[in-house]
Amino acid sequence: MSVHRVVALVLPPQSTFELACAAEVFGVRRPGLPRRYEFAVCTEHPGAVPTLAGYDMLVSEDLTALNAADTVVIPGWQRREEAAPPAVIDAVQQAHRRGARIVAICSGTFLLAEAGLLDHRRATTHWRLAGELEGRFPDVRVEPDTLYIDLNDMATSAGTAAGIDLCLHLARADHGAAYAAHIARHMVMPPHREGGQLQYSTAAPADRQPQSLAPILDWATERLHEPLTVDDLAAQAKIASRTLARRFAGQLGVSPGRWLLQQRVMAAQALLEETDLPVETIAVRVGLSSAANLRRRFHAMVRTTPAAYRRSFGCREHGTDSWSGV
Repeated sequence: MSVHRVVALVLPPQSTFELACAAEVFGVRRPGLPRRYEFAVCTEHPGAVPTLAGYDMLVSEDLTALNAADTVVIPGWQRREEAAPPAVIDAVQQAHRRGARIVAICSGTFLLAEAGLLDHRRATTHWRLAGELEGRFPDVRVEPDTLYIDLNDMATSAGTAAGIDLCLHLARADHGAAYAAHIARHMVMPPHREGGQLQYSTAAPADRQPQSLAPILDWATERLHEPLTVDDLAAQAKIASRTLARRFAGQLGVSPGRWLLQQRVMAAQALLEETDLPVETIAVRVGLSSAANLRRRFHAMVRTTPAAYRRSFGCREHGTDSWSGV
């Protein structure tokens, strides 16, 4: 399998965290995981690039590095009130025209909007900047409560940590759920975070903080093979079903039933990647009862069939991979 080249375009003063989001997912080699990405950093004027953290980083590659990029990452743009350098805009537009995937993290969305790449298309950014983005670029369809949006050729994320969500999502789309889960485990974080970003935009008073759903989520995840219902989750949490539904909507942005289905489909993805089990057996193991039900639910969520997904991401299809059990 060919190595996918990811190039981050840094713009002074560079946010170190947004850059680290991409570097952690695409640039760090991990034991037992095959090399799927090559990661590089470039800037308009090579040399010392100031950062928001008070130190300079040395970047040796210029904008020509984008000519060979399969994915271009814009890890934030701090001077969004200024016109972007024409050379930077031109380089990003050229990369997009030749087929590179363009990814913006947080305020990096403003650069893509200025380049005209988001006209009449969906995009997101940090919730604090969403109104500004919408006001300055009325042709962009801004979604302020979305953690990330993937349009295949273009992807944008909300602020800071949502950049990790987006990068893991792209790794999952490129190489399957088990590959992304392996990276996430090393980063000690969930491979897929639920809900929207507005749940983080305002803090409720301490005496009104909702009770964490973590215990019930862990309990349900360990029992996906059982015929769990929303009433079962509510009984385990010792609250009414309506109260559970409100907590799921407030904390995760989805209903309990939708969350449960998502976990079952993701568990099916991992089994399709890592085992040769028949689809019927996988359906029973993840609590979807039959192959027909699994195929229907799987197609509705993943937009492909279990068989096609296994052909794309099943480890035995790649022959040399041995990382799936790590």
